[in-house]
Amino acid sequence: MAHAPQIKIPATYMRGGTSKGVFFRLQDLPERCQVPGPARDQLLLRVIGSPDPYGKQIDGMGGATSSTSKTVILSRSTRPDHDVDYLFGQVSIDQAFVDWSGNCGNLSSAVGSFAIQAGLIEAARIPADGVCTVRIWQANIGKTIIAHVPITGGQVQETGSFELDGVTFPAAEVQLEFLDPADEGEGDSGGAMFPTGNLVDDLEVPGIGTLKATLINAGIPTIFVNAADIGYTGCELQEQINGDPKALAMFELIRAYGAVRMGLIRHVEEAASRQHTPKIAFVAPPADYTASSGKRIAAGDIDLLVRALSMGKLHHAMMGTAAVAIGTAAAIPGTLVSLAAGGRAHDAVRFGHPSGTLRVGAEARQVDRDWKVTKAVMSRSARVLMEGWVRVPSDAF
Repeated sequence: MAHAPQIKIPATYMRGGTSKGVFFRLQDLPERCQVPGPARDQLLLRVIGSPDPYGKQIDGMGGATSSTSKTVILSRSTRPDHDVDYLFGQVSIDQAFVDWSGNCGNLSSAVGSFAIQAGLIEAARIPADGVCTVRIWQANIGKTIIAHVPITGGQVQETGSFELDGVTFPAAEVQLEFLDPADEGEGDSGGAMFPTGNLVDDLEVPGIGTLKATLINAGIPTIFVNAADIGYTGCELQEQINGDPKALAMFELIRAYGAVRMGLIRHVEEAASRQHTPKIAFVAPPADYTASSGKRIAAGDIDLLVRALSMGKLHHAMMGTAAVAIGTAAAIPGTLVSLAAGGRAHDAVRFGHPSGTLRVGAEARQVDRDWKVTKAVMSRSARVLMEGWVRVPSDAF
């Protein structure tokens, strides 16, 4: 009986923000996987260890959570004023598909570091000491991200004293600027930051009722609802949501109807094959709570509470792209986010999430009757965890 040999592909396993993923240079992928299509998807599924009916991804690089079932492909950019093209694939854990519909804001913080270390940035642009500015084209959503990567001795500085709630150890700070983060044409949404034209909508969800909702395309399409309207306080930790099948089903139903209302899908049934977007989050005014690490968060130290779900489960911290949506919505008076934060426009907010707090800023202005956001800014950190090759059976793709 013939046996398919394993092949090895150069890869780097990196943490970016509160996520982890497998990073590739486009040129290192097998030739038929260097273009979008089934071969690429099948390769990435096998690398990560999906689909796994056990939900553990034991036979792959995935970590059995939405935060750790991720892949990134980078190449030199052919676009003017950009250094690299960045493509993100969210790999389903238990189903055979890769969702290419959105970005990962957390892994965005590792893109600049990987690009420098992988030789994708011209040597003349890397200082001996200081900060290297990496101009990233986010290919999934057609947006520009600017990463400010610290450099020491001509090499990426990964260690440091910057602390990020949701990450155990401190590291070097990487500042990110998400330029013009509001969507200009995501799917069939009409190309507006608020696809319905409203800051707050009445979202009808059969079996649940009519909920106030802010539907926004910024960073990533996101549906915000009030915690109190669905029976929560905004102080919940993962086990309180993820251990409740009825709650997860409720959130998925709200997400599906919100996706239809945003024009991202035509029928609620399509939401099952579009797990990465939109996100669903609930907000509440500040309150004291204890984070998952045991850290006590005081109401006076935050502007609001936010809990968000990713790939059907409550996130252990906050998705970077959802943080962009939070910062953008907080900058616009009248959204549910700004109302939870006190009702005024904020150029920056610090919000409480299950692992602690995060600060995000956004620059917003009103042009005629429409709102424009020029950029959102936040700090994350990134670190190489392992580098070398991943191995996959040669008949896997």
